[in-house]
Amino acid sequence: MMRYMRELTRRMNNIRIKNKLIFSFILVVFVPVLIVGIFLTVAFRQNVLDQATQQITNNVERIKKQTTDIIRMPIEISDNLLVDSRLTNVVNTNYKSTYDVVKAFWDYRDFRDYVHLYSEIFNIRFYTTNMTILDNWEFLKLTPPIMETHWYKAAMEQDGIHWAYISDETKGNRNYLSLIRKISFPTYRTSGVLVIGVNQNELNAMISQEPFDTMIIDDTGYMIAAKNPEWVGKNISELDFASQLTEKAEGTYEFKYDGKPSKIVIEDLLPESSRNGLKIVSVFTIDSIVSGANRISQLGFGIIMLSLVIAFILIYFSSAILAKRMLVLNKDLNKVAMGDLNVISNVTGNDEIGILSKQFNNMVVSIRGLMDEVTESQKQKAQLELRQKEIKLKMMASQINPHFLFNALESIRMKAHMKGEKEISGIVRMLGKMIRRNLEVGTRKIALKDELEIVRYYLEIQKFRYGDDRLTFRLDIDPASHDIEIPPLIIQPLIENAVVHGLENIAEGGFVHLSTFVNGKRLKVEVADNGVGISEEKIKDILESLRDMEEEEEYRIGLRNVHQRLVMIYGDDYGLTIASEPGSGTRITFEIPTGGHHNE
Repeated sequence: MMRYMRELTRRMNNIRIKNKLIFSFILVVFVPVLIVGIFLTVAFRQNVLDQATQQITNNVERIKKQTTDIIRMPIEISDNLLVDSRLTNVVNTNYKSTYDVVKAFWDYRDFRDYVHLYSEIFNIRFYTTNMTILDNWEFLKLTPPIMETHWYKAAMEQDGIHWAYISDETKGNRNYLSLIRKISFPTYRTSGVLVIGVNQNELNAMISQEPFDTMIIDDTGYMIAAKNPEWVGKNISELDFASQLTEKAEGTYEFKYDGKPSKIVIEDLLPESSRNGLKIVSVFTIDSIVSGANRISQLGFGIIMLSLVIAFILIYFSSAILAKRMLVLNKDLNKVAMGDLNVISNVTGNDEIGILSKQFNNMVVSIRGLMDEVTESQKQKAQLELRQKEIKLKMMASQINPHFLFNALESIRMKAHMKGEKEISGIVRMLGKMIRRNLEVGTRKIALKDELEIVRYYLEIQKFRYGDDRLTFRLDIDPASHDIEIPPLIIQPLIENAVVHGLENIAEGGFVHLSTFVNGKRLKVEVADNGVGISEEKIKDILESLRDMEEEEEYRIGLRNVHQRLVMIYGDDYGLTIASEPGSGTRITFEIPTGGHHNE
């Protein structure tokens, strides 16, 4: 991976800056904006389509409810007539004269009252086998043509309510959605067929308000109501998309309508006590829904493309000007490389290239001055080496005996304490204890609480140095972990790394958090800071360096030492885990067995 990164970096370094800027614009701006634009366009289009589909589904549900409300009244009337004794008497009386029939019809006005009272009812008629009755458009004698109709046969074969789109001989043979029901008279061992016509105007008024092609179909395929008035009375098989509806259950489907991608919503309506039912169908083309969304998307996409083109032109000319200035500076550098120290760069401006030009002029002047001083420098070289030897001798002579250092620190602490400088006294005391502890450290393990004491001393000293505004800390220690033995100086380097490197660019609000937790037979230790964080690439470098015995970078020595000691003591399964994001701080954790060595 690193080899590929180095190869990519080498190739990028060989590309001219003008081409780099153009390539960066295409890669960082053009491509992402294009991808986002396409994604938003598709998402917006799909969202509009989903909303329209949901609206159509809701409309179909509303039509279903309204249709149910319209045909509810014919059902209730048929239920009442099913047990109406007055109807039984009218139908089954053997009339002796026309006067008796007319009188009976005059006394029985229920059919006419129902039609007048309820707008949902258009007509009521009853077919009877009583040959003594007169046809008055309400009571009709059965004729062979009526007896051969499918709806009459269905009503006589099965009890219950049947729905059909049939002609009404009393209304000029116009077709209406009709309730058909057999009514039996057990006392007389006779029966008849009740037909209640539903008001077509009610259905048309309901369907005409729909925004898309919507229709109500009976079980034989006849359209009893439709958004398009020309479809009413036709069979669904006459439409070009009829084959798409064959044996379709209720739901939403995609198909071709007039050669265009479309959707169809089907809802079944089975009224109570009915042997058959109706279908509510709504059809709409996808283009009719998303055309507005497409126009908005195209307009937005056009604006985005225009903006990108303008930005590309600006980037192109800016990069050309930048490259030209850099080429001028490069020519001046080549002259200096050839030995001409009288060159003066004329590239102006206060940007980075202008600053480089000024620094170049200063460098040329400095080189000329340095060349004049070379001879004098050679003379002083011997004296400088002699002085360095003297400084080394003085440094060696100034090394202080550790016991003298402890005694001196204790004297300073007592003097500060006597003068009321309790804070300085405390810090000196902690510094002395910390130095003594570090010098006393050997190879044996120590209790976690002793290691934590060193950590607290270090944090208090650093807090004293930086101030409360820049550094605060918190120690969350599991009481069960106090007496667990760990290798010495295994936590303090992690704390030092968090303070020195994690918070080095934090002006205020720096925070270090140490926590320990005992889980079963393992001790977990975590050190976290809210510092600058580490990039993913740098974390990979650090993790590789933890395993490198020859790594020489100073800021990794502490982490590498801790990691390798954990691995050597407890095995390859134990070591440091680092998690970080730039700007979000760093979290370093490790786990060790509470019983000591991992094999124990």
